[in-house]
Amino acid sequence: MPSKEIKDKYELVVGLEVHVQLLTNSKMYASDSTEFGNLPNTNISVITLGHPGTLPKVNKRAVEFAMKLGLACNCEITRTNIFARKNYFYPDLPKGYQLTQDKNPVCVGGYVPVTLEKTGKTHDVELTRIHMEEDAGKSMHLAGEVDTLVDYNRAGVPLLEIVTEPCIRSSEEAYQFIAEIRKLVRYLEICDGNMEEGSMRCDANISIRLKGDTELGKKVEVKNMNSFRNVARAIEHEFERQVDMMEKGESIISETRTFDATTGLTSGMRTKEDLNDYRYFPEPDLSPVVISEEWLESIKVSMPSLPRELFKRFVEEYGLPEYDANVLTDSKEIALYFEELCSQTKNYKAASNWMM
Repeated sequence: MPSKEIKDKYELVVGLEVHVQLLTNSKMYASDSTEFGNLPNTNISVITLGHPGTLPKVNKRAVEFAMKLGLACNCEITRTNIFARKNYFYPDLPKGYQLTQDKNPVCVGGYVPVTLEKTGKTHDVELTRIHMEEDAGKSMHLAGEVDTLVDYNRAGVPLLEIVTEPCIRSSEEAYQFIAEIRKLVRYLEICDGNMEEGSMRCDANISIRLKGDTELGKKVEVKNMNSFRNVARAIEHEFERQVDMMEKGESIISETRTFDATTGLTSGMRTKEDLNDYRYFPEPDLSPVVISEEWLESIKVSMPSLPRELFKRFVEEYGLPEYDANVLTDSKEIALYFEELCSQTKNYKAASNWMM
């Protein structure tokens, strides 16, 4: 493991891709159920299985959920949304391509404020985009079995992918960003944020460079981590591994790696695909989805109070310490109950103590 002096020569650069599975009753482009935990291959239809001659149809509720998250993340909402085919072959992707958004994502730019516990400082994690797409099925590698089985229940479930700029500089910042996203999607009631069940997953693009350099290094993508802590652990391990390689004069290759939560190590899976390997082109079977001013306004009106708004209110109007406000806004149900409680009493600090 490199010494602290050696590590201090380098800067960590991280960009995150967070996949959020939406709480719709039906899939992104088909009417199959999205219910979790059903028997394998029961939430499927000819559309999910990609049979010839079948046609997709966009889930309106999923588009509305995308708008809500975009507004919560201070994004620009794209008015004319075109879908694209992203071509790659895995057994759990029955069509041989994924329906996603390429050139014009539904949400552009934006930022999410995060507060670091160590310093207490708040700053904005900048977003590149949020786009709509569909999930793939699940390959099952059962112990002792020579064959891999595939469950297509998850294929076609609506996803939002939140992509940050490469602006994250520590594992703690990455941890806090994912925690903030989970809080937001739960407040908006668009995702349950359950990482253990896979309804929220995170990929991290990690690179290093000498402090003072402006050019980005070769990035390594660590895929599908299913807890905040594992994301932080993977970033810390990958930083040390890359620093060690640089110090030995070895070349870092752009590749996809997987994280083993038991050992705390990453291992190579495959070299990173170039974007042109995906052969993106506009989906010919879906009309553009046009978001009118009226539709967008109706979504703005339906937006609930968000965690940071409530935090500010609890501190400024109710005079609570920041610690109390943090604890009370961690869960939407608790925060709203406390608000109701404060309409019945002026003893806000006492109410906070009882709640906590």
